[in-house]
Amino acid sequence: MDKFSKKKRSEIMSKVKEKDSQIEIVLRKALWKKGIRYRKNVKKNFGNPDLVLAKYKTVIFVDSCFWHGCPKHYRAPSTKIIFWKKKLEQNKKRDKEVNLHYKKTNWQIIRIWEHEIKRSLKTVVLKIIKKLNDQ
Repeated sequence: MDKFSKKKRSEIMSKVKEKDSQIEIVLRKALWKKGIRYRKNVKKNFGNPDLVLAKYKTVIFVDSCFWHGCPKHYRAPSTKIIFWKKKLEQNKKRDKEVNLHYKKTNWQIIRIWEHEIKRSLKTVVLKIIKKLNDQ
């Protein structure tokens, strides 16, 4: 049983952002300070990456632990079990299709879990810079 009413749960879920989440903004600011220029939420790129670094032929996705099924932090809701299982499977399938697309087009794809940014933004930024320099 959900601890919130249907109306309250609907209100909470309607506030979940598809783009410009707080965690994305934190990452973008850190990359910008390091001189890494990007375009954000570019719809013309397959899969709507959070960041596109055209100079490096790289896209970055910031994956939420809930919506992408983080093995460490995902906890399935206790209501609408079938709906949520199907939703998560669709998200994971789409992520694989996006990864394959960028691999085929010789673009580098970087996926970062939201918990990685929360744990150590500095480590994430260094990891991104290393991947960009290793190309």
